[in-house]
Amino acid sequence: MEKSEFRVLIKHYFLRKKTITETKAKLDKYYGDSAPSISMVKKWFTEFRCGRTSTEDAERPGRPVEVSSPKTIKKIHDMVLADRRLKVQQIVEAVGISHGSVVSILNDHLGMRKLSARWVPRLLTVDHKRNRVTTSQEGLALFNRNIEQFLRRFVTVDETWIHHNTRETKQQSKQWVSKGESAPKKAKVGLSANKVMATVFWDARGIIHIEYLQKGRTINGEYYANLLDRFNDNLKKNRPHLAKKKVPFHQDNVRVHTCAVAMAKIHELGYELLPHPPYSPGIWLRVTTSCSQT
Repeated sequence: MEKSEFRVLIKHYFLRKKTITETKAKLDKYYGDSAPSISMVKKWFTEFRCGRTSTEDAERPGRPVEVSSPKTIKKIHDMVLADRRLKVQQIVEAVGISHGSVVSILNDHLGMRKLSARWVPRLLTVDHKRNRVTTSQEGLALFNRNIEQFLRRFVTVDETWIHHNTRETKQQSKQWVSKGESAPKKAKVGLSANKVMATVFWDARGIIHIEYLQKGRTINGEYYANLLDRFNDNLKKNRPHLAKKKVPFHQDNVRVHTCAVAMAKIHELGYELLPHPPYSPGIWLRVTTSCSQT
């Protein structure tokens, strides 16, 4: 029998002036293990004594369960797209549903999450973005024209800081300790004073030339032009198949690379300078290589 049917029987015995014990005994006699417990019989006897007549469950106060309706989901989605900095509490007050329901709709139904803005060197304008697309399409066309020859000839360059000391991660610093022992300690290592600027030239086969900037010097147009001469010597030595061929050369748009002295040297060496998207911090074609620090 359903719970509601047992409640009707309990009410029947209550109206016939039966006691709680007598009611429980009769239910056990006819329905055995499926009969309601003595606490349930007591609960409904108390309800009927207080004047209750219905055996149905009363409506529970609170918000309806059906808060994740398509209409509500669309409304929240439109609000977030209109203002992506909107706070959850602002959505709660505007829509009129609970905080947990709003979070559930954002995460489970819309697949959205709130992230902090990432620092970038510069925000690109519409013209910059269009230029990036055009440059990428030109590079892709050049690559597809002859993939094997392109990978054999393409050379790129970039500068990077190399630290003398590599900071240990929290996972790497973990040590086994006995119960009652204090946590291990380690000194904080300052990295800014122990680093060197490295200029790396490489292609699809690996690194061609590395040069480390001497302490106290800065990279300027003259330094970079002389560096290109040294790189060109190593290029002919390490890549003899490029000695008499035009090298597709790629570099970023920093002023040191694009100044008159550097551009004149690139022209003198006969390199085919490939365009670089504006204000992009990365390289135009990423080649996976391995570099050992010495």
